[in-house]
Amino acid sequence: MTDPNIRLAPVDTAADILFVYGTLRFGRILTALLGRVPAGTPATATGWRTAALARRPYPGLVPAPGQTASGLLLSGLSAREWRVLDDFEDDEYELVPLTVESSTGGLPGPGTVRAYTWAAPGEVRPENWEADTFAERQLDRYAARLEGTVPRRGRGESRA
Repeated sequence: MTDPNIRLAPVDTAADILFVYGTLRFGRILTALLGRVPAGTPATATGWRTAALARRPYPGLVPAPGQTASGLLLSGLSAREWRVLDDFEDDEYELVPLTVESSTGGLPGPGTVRAYTWAAPGEVRPENWEADTFAERQLDRYAARLEGTVPRRGRGESRA
């Protein structure tokens, strides 16, 4: 497990914004983890794609020239919420600054935008992960596991 003090060290939890592109785009998942749905602004990250991952229901954000990943900017996260979300992300993710474009033209806060990018290239599949397909086929079971109504198998149950 990555020490949260190391991965979160550069984060200004009072100002920074989190770009989410996978399961954390869903209010039910955020509610299960945080007890609320933080403010979210639609955004895109050019030069990245939301990749399907081998044997995982969630995606990884990987560099992809010429492609664009869609997601949300979560703002107003407390220090506790940053720790919860960081713990949710497994060790194959790196928390990095990211350049995004917001659909509203500006960012929803003063801080740096950060995202959990995938760092295990051997598990990246050639196809993109599709939020609509996940919602239709896996969201209910995945959320139920987080809500405690289905037994969890340990870490690695998440993803940005």
